[in-house]
Amino acid sequence: MKLVHRFFKFVVPSIVSMWIFSLYTMVDGMFVAWGVGEHALAAVNLSMPFTSLVFTLGILLATGTSTVLSIALGQGDLERARNYFNQNLWVTGGASVLLGIAVLLNLERVALFLGATPATLDYVKEYVGAIACFAACFTISYNLEVQVKANGAPQVSTIGVLSCALMNVGLDALFVLVFRWGVWGAALATGLAQATSVAVFFLYFLTHRERLRLGRFRPDLRIYRRILPLGLSDGLSECSNGIIIFLFNQTILRVIGEDAVVSYTIISYVNTLVLMTMIGAAQGIQPLVSFHLGAGERPVCHTFLRYGLTLVALCSGVSFAAVWLGAPAVVGLFLPGEGALFAYSVSALRRYAPVFLVMGFNVLLAGFFTAVERPIASFTISFSRGLVLLAGCLALLSSRFGEAGIWISPLVCEVLCLGLTAGFSLHYVRSLRRIPEQA
Repeated sequence: MKLVHRFFKFVVPSIVSMWIFSLYTMVDGMFVAWGVGEHALAAVNLSMPFTSLVFTLGILLATGTSTVLSIALGQGDLERARNYFNQNLWVTGGASVLLGIAVLLNLERVALFLGATPATLDYVKEYVGAIACFAACFTISYNLEVQVKANGAPQVSTIGVLSCALMNVGLDALFVLVFRWGVWGAALATGLAQATSVAVFFLYFLTHRERLRLGRFRPDLRIYRRILPLGLSDGLSECSNGIIIFLFNQTILRVIGEDAVVSYTIISYVNTLVLMTMIGAAQGIQPLVSFHLGAGERPVCHTFLRYGLTLVALCSGVSFAAVWLGAPAVVGLFLPGEGALFAYSVSALRRYAPVFLVMGFNVLLAGFFTAVERPIASFTISFSRGLVLLAGCLALLSSRFGEAGIWISPLVCEVLCLGLTAGFSLHYVRSLRRIPEQA
């Protein structure tokens, strides 16, 4: 029972934090749809791959750092863990600022690359430009949220993300509906909300100095040889969401037309909510698994994996049923409950929904392989489901079955990736049998 309690203590706040993020991005879209219009809603969706890229940078650095410092904490090396923690904040902030400057200097090119049309170009430039100005807040906020959990205070991550969500919703209502600042106002609200969560997490680390603490560090850039491979899996899990949105937008514009981008905007919000649930479960068990790996207690790592798989199976079934039965209600949050676009969006969402039965197992096991320092397995799974298999399935099925192939391609991709994940899992089990002392 003690392990079950620790599992839920870490996983539940992690999932709730991801839910809050997903829900406030959905609310962002709803305010834009209500306050500006359908073209603005499509523009926000076209901009989402860039937002996902910013988060990918944060996750890439945060997850790998969390793994190595959790192992250091498990080994009792507090000084080394603190050094990794502080160094990574500076590296993350510097990389984010450089990314933001590069985008601002090439704003129109970025907007056109994302798929902006004449009707959406100005909206996309406004949204991407505002987000680029706050890139460091996005990445540092995520890093601090992950390290709070590694520090043994997962409930604080929920407080930080909740403060971000409440600020975002409140500022959305003020900027979009009252001040009529449009898409730029929605992006500004999102950026200021991320700055709020940064302030909350900094306050925690300034007032709780028992383990990890803010301070000076000795540069040790060689550690990124471990951090970057370990962070690639979770980074690609987040990036896959942006890549999915980008590839879908391009294919939809080519095969169906601009109106269907609005339908996919709604689908992408729902997909993000479900995907973040699975990522939350994976990230919740990672510090636990890494800690016990560092302590030489591998069987405990496997117990947490079993708990995670059980939870993912439950969440997968609930997600599919809720989306299938509640599709009209979900679409109705963004579009009037009548007309051809509403009916088409409901149908497309239901055709997309079966992917929710499969994706969580790939995400969780990729996260587990990261936590036990198997970066090749975790990277291959994430890279396959996020880019290689998806791009192949989308191109092949859309050319063969048209618009129907677009909506079923994620399911085919995840099923194929599940076979790959099973292969890596079998190899992992066999490797433990060959090395009894690690089992």
